[in-house]
Amino acid sequence: MTTLVIAEHNNAELIASTLNTVAAAKAIGGDIEVLVAGEGCQAVADAAAKIEGVSKVLLADNAAYAHQLPENMGLLIAELGKNYSHILASASTNGKNYMPRVAALLDVDQISEISGVDSADTFTRPIYAGNAIATVQSSASVKVITVRSTGFDPVSGEGGSASVENVSSAQDAGVSSFVGEELAKSDRPELAGADIVISGGRGMQNGENFEMLYKLADKLGAAVGASRAAVDAGFVPNDMQVGQTGKIVAPNLYVAVGISGAIQHLAGMKDSKVIVAINKDEEAPIFQVADYGLVGDLFELVPELESKV
Repeated sequence: MTTLVIAEHNNAELIASTLNTVAAAKAIGGDIEVLVAGEGCQAVADAAAKIEGVSKVLLADNAAYAHQLPENMGLLIAELGKNYSHILASASTNGKNYMPRVAALLDVDQISEISGVDSADTFTRPIYAGNAIATVQSSASVKVITVRSTGFDPVSGEGGSASVENVSSAQDAGVSSFVGEELAKSDRPELAGADIVISGGRGMQNGENFEMLYKLADKLGAAVGASRAAVDAGFVPNDMQVGQTGKIVAPNLYVAVGISGAIQHLAGMKDSKVIVAINKDEEAPIFQVADYGLVGDLFELVPELESKV
């Protein structure tokens, strides 16, 4: 039994969620191999070779995989993956993009966003916005799985000594091409992997008021997120959205400011270690999951909090 883990990376660095995915593979058991597909990504392969528990790294370095277009990635992973018992990828935007294609090409079912492993063929995953946990058993010859990274503690990124093997396959479907991308750049930590997250909701009233959260975040070394209501209102860009239809986070500290606590938002952050809520409505649902709650005007409480940090 051997599991193939698809590395999450940007061609220069290995993304931390790969370590959580390897942890899920470790829970399944058997050998673990990692596929690094990209262009000019030798450094990523070298980093993957150091991951605890990895026995081999497959490096597919080709222009066809430079931007991880799902059509090309799907063909590559399906070609290699048919020889494995399990194929795992992080439930990131990329993973959600190409893994369904892999499952279709292999003619098997996909098991999405697992948060636990019961055995090699039985897994747990959240349903109904995390209000229930489903136990799913698969008899597929190859189990195609996306992993909710917040459900698994990451393995160590050091200490391993896996070999790196080049893969010559260049799967170019020829049906899509990369045109361009606009990336939001920030000195703050990336939202999904931050130790501290401060999120604002509809109560922030407008985008300018998020400056209060940015100042506090900069003092704490935190990432800044938002509820869907704040994103839909145009206060902040959608890459800041935390929730069922946004990013799933589980930081050591989550501060919810002006967020009522709709079930869709809770699904994206309720696994946080410590939750602090600031809201003027003492009946707000967010207080039901908060470890600490401040009832009051956020426009007074946040600046006061920032001044004391």
